Amino acid sequence: MTACAIEAPADGDAAADPESGTLAITADGMYGARLAGTGEALFAERWTLGGPEPYAVPLPLGQPEEREAGVLPLTDGRVLIRRRVAERHTFSLLYPTGPATGELPLGAVTADDLVLLPPCPDGARAFALAPGPVSTGVWMVAGGPAGPELLATVPGHCSGGAWLDRAGRMLALDRGMPGGGPVKAVAVDLARGGEVTPLLQITESSNDRLLLADADSGLVLVRSDAPGRGDERLGWGVLGSLRPVRFPESLRLPDAVVTPFAVQPGQVLTPESCAVAVRIDGAGGSWAGVWRPADRRLHQLAPPRGWLAGAGVWDRAGVLQLPYADGEVACGVARAGCEETFGRKEDAAPGGHRAAGSATDSTQTEPAGGELSGAPRGPVMRKPVPLQQAPLTGRGARG
Repeated sequence: MTACAIEAPADGDAAADPESGTLAITADGMYGARLAGTGEALFAERWTLGGPEPYAVPLPLGQPEEREAGVLPLTDGRVLIRRRVAERHTFSLLYPTGPATGELPLGAVTADDLVLLPPCPDGARAFALAPGPVSTGVWMVAGGPAGPELLATVPGHCSGGAWLDRAGRMLALDRGMPGGGPVKAVAVDLARGGEVTPLLQITESSNDRLLLADADSGLVLVRSDAPGRGDERLGWGVLGSLRPVRFPESLRLPDAVVTPFAVQPGQVLTPESCAVAVRIDGAGGSWAGVWRPADRRLHQLAPPRGWLAGAGVWDRAGVLQLPYADGEVACGVARAGCEETFGRKEDAAPGGHRAAGSATDSTQTEPAGGELSGAPRGPVMRKPVPLQQAPLTGRGARG
């Protein structure tokens, strides 16, 4: 576990409040950004994660930021901030200039709602969704030649957002059409004027959302109610595979919600070996877990105290890094390999789930032969559509 130094704000304000916001991390794991501060005295904060000793740089301006402001890090070290001013959403780039903070205004977008998408894989651009009841705008809000640019208008109400390649061209969105009907994941080609093609359909009537995608291995994590058990399940598949989406019992906890947030990179064409970091939310709080398709078990981990829940990144050596900030350490990064814990083995994760660090400690193990779920227990349903029918096969979606 490595704690990192923090540079004090120029005005001597208190250190970051870990509850102010989670940390958005660039695709290469070099930088992070979040809203930090105490009470209403909020400011953007950049974390440098890729150096020999991680550290944080506060980026305060003349007045505090609103709590609804959004921030994204870029790989050149600048931080994009989105602010709402009446019906407009303004964008600026923040960067340190000695003891002060520099600000470069980029322009504004007029929209009722606007949501920043996850950091672009190229690290140089930033994108946002402006969802509406009939259509959704996809905006490039940083990295363009002349301020925010509308790249695509997608029919339907879109949410979510996952990048499918390393070039920042193919974007997966969860789309609901006007008039009702199931939510389906679609692929939006930003290099073809926002061309939209179906991406995931397990059954015609199921809600199928894509949560996370890995360009190296083709592994995708989805959430769907297709298994037919009255709730949405977490499943996995592979773009271009001949096999259907699978819904492991090991990813189903009775009193908690499991959400993936990071996939181990560098596992080219070996999706079943990829380690996936997940956030587990239960009545007792939030904690972490590690899962691999080939293992068919979920290792639950006691994260560091003050973990910015849902934030973290893998390195290519298979080490998971979780950022944290507590009352004693204002900026820290805990590191552990796939089979280690961030705390002692006897520590229990919130909600009574044991923090497991090895196969023998795992609390959720898939029964033998139980990985596939092409047919659910109970009434017979339509056979799931394999992921190889997604239109990305052969179009360079894996980067």
